[in-house]
Amino acid sequence: EVQLVESGGGWVQPGGSLRLSCAASGFTFDDYAMSWVRQAPGKGLEWVSGIRSNGGRTYYAESMKGRFTISRDNAKNTLDLQMDSLKSEDTAVYYCATGLTYFAVWGQGTLVTVSS
Repeated sequence: EVQLVESGGGWVQPGGSLRLSCAASGFTFDDYAMSWVRQAPGKGLEWVSGIRSNGGRTYYAESMKGRFTISRDNAKNTLDLQMDSLKSEDTAVYYCATGLTYFAVWGQGTLVTVSS
């Protein structure tokens, strides 16, 4: 069964940090580019960051540059997102997904709440 399982969400104060992880199974992880996509309450989906299959190239939405860092460990079939300097507007459900522009497989999401 193809599966993506996110973890690491929670509550954090503005300016704080969180690290999200995504565990992949059921497919050849290192064949696929991966992305993080988020959905804020009452809003649409927003692409956050992506990484090539070999980890050699990373991409970020403009508002995340310098604050978020995407990485992957192909030996462990995991995808991570280090989020620093978090803002209230980063509050959202964060999903990992296969692909960079077309997202064929999605995880169930993990909620990140940034609030004082």
